[in-house]
Formats: sequence, structure tokens, C-alpha cells
Amino acid sequence: MRTYILRRVAQSALTLLGVSVLVFVILRVLPGDPARMLLPDGAPESAVAELNRQLGLHEPLIVQYGLFLRSVAHGDFGQSFQYRAPALRVVLERLPATVQLTLAAMLVTIAVGVSLGIFTAVRRGTRYDVAGTIVAVLGQSLPNFWLGIMLILLFGVALRWLPTSGFASWTSLVLPAITLAAFPTALVARLTRSSMLEILNRDYIRTGRAKGLTEQSVVLRHALRNAAIPVLTVIGLQIGALLGGAVITESVFAWPGMGKLIVDAIFFRDFPVVQTVLILSATVFVAINLLVDLLYTVIDPRIRYL
Repeated sequence: MRTYILRRVAQSALTLLGVSVLVFVILRVLPGDPARMLLPDGAPESAVAELNRQLGLHEPLIVQYGLFLRSVAHGDFGQSFQYRAPALRVVLERLPATVQLTLAAMLVTIAVGVSLGIFTAVRRGTRYDVAGTIVAVLGQSLPNFWLGIMLILLFGVALRWLPTSGFASWTSLVLPAITLAAFPTALVARLTRSSMLEILNRDYIRTGRAKGLTEQSVVLRHALRNAAIPVLTVIGLQIGALLGGAVITESVFAWPGMGKLIVDAIFFRDFPVVQTVLILSATVFVAINLLVDLLYTVIDPRIRYL
């Protein structure tokens, strides 16, 4: 068990190192000079060169990356070019709103997706199964930005039931959370259905029914437990995907999270803020996947020996 955990932790650390290299290099090879974005139009070349020197962008790329790694090791992600403040502090100020939205979307995904998958699996071939499958396909097909705008027009403008933008109370969370959760909910529902159908055809399930177990016990206690591994994998991956997808949803609903922050940071070539957002997002993504892998060993102990 200890060897398995150490191997997965080492793989996670290498993954984060690879992400940091990619993010750092891609940002610097893309067109656009941060100094020219920060200075007024028509600024002389000498001023541009001086500002690049102050920002540390005059050094060779490998030197910049080495300095960046050393700073990150001490918890310093650099100074935001745009806000003139520590990039980590700028990002952390926006992080709670994004985490709040992501958690709300994840709750919707797990509650609705798993329930819909079980419901359609145990009613395979009925009109309920057809209706649930149509809803799942629609959820995967509709673009986030279009669904968000339609929800705003229906529940915000026409019915006036819910706020359409910003964050004033918990009701402001409803429409963005539904929009963000639409795709992963549909994905989890379809995967849960297919996994449950495979398990429900196994001999031990038929044996359980023959022994007189209740249908609820067969489905929730025996079938769902064994169908959970692929579903758990997808749910773990979707948490990271939700953080990335929140950029579009936050822009549609003017949600005060990291989405608008990173869009503005990319526009102003604010490298420290972009790097901080992407590396923190990757860290969360890798940590969740590590946790999911460790949970596998609890659900199926044979995995730790693979």
C-alpha cells in the first residue's frame, strides 16, 4: 500500500512539473509584449526595454523558469503586472467564488447524474429510460454559453424568479451552477446507466434476488458499489474540468471568480496571474485524481497490487 501511494504521489509531482513547464513556455512564445500592453501607445523603445528589465523578461527563458521555480518553492508566484500586487493574493481573493460555484455544480452533478443513471438503468427499455436518455444527450449537446443565456432569459427576464448576474445571495448561484453542471451531469448519468446495466446482469445479482433480497438492497448495496469505480473516475476528472469550464460560465453570469480574472490577465499578458491560476487549477486536478486513485484501493483492494 505504501509503495502504491508513493508511486502515485511521485507521478503527481512529475505531472505538476510538466504543467509548469508547458504553461511557462507557452505564455512566453505567444505573440504580445506585456511591457507594450502596460505602457501608453507610442511609448519609446527605451521605456519598453526598461519595463521588460524591471519585470524580469529580459533574461533567457531557462533563467526565467529557474527563477520562477525557486520563487514558487518559497510560495511566491511573482507580482501581477496589472494589479501591482502578489499574484497569489490576487488569485486567492477570487478563488472562493469559483470554488463555491464549482462545488455547487459538483453537488448537482453527483445528485442528479447518479440518480438519473440508476433510475434509467433499473427501468431499461421503458419510456422513462428513453426520456432520461434524451435529457442526458441534450445535456451533453447544448453549449454552456447558449444554455446560460437561455436560463437567464427564461428565469431571470421572463419569470423574474432568479438573479441574472453577479453575486447578491444564494439565489445568484442557482443558474450558474445549473449551467456549469449540465454537461458533467449528463456524462455521469450515461456512464452510471451503462455501468449499472452491466452489473445488474451479473450472476451474483440474480442470486441475491433469488435469495429474497429487496430490490433496493440489490441495486443500492450490491450493484451500485461495484458500478462505482468508473463513475468515481469520471466525477474526479469532472471536478478539474468544472474549474476550467467555469471561465465561460462566469463570463456569462458576471460571476466574480477566477474566470473573469484569467480572461483579463490573458488580455493584458499578465503572466504571473495566468501562471498562478493555471498551476493552482492543475494542482487541484492532480490532487483530486490522486485521491480518486487512493479511493479505488478502498473500493477494490486488488488495485493496490497492480
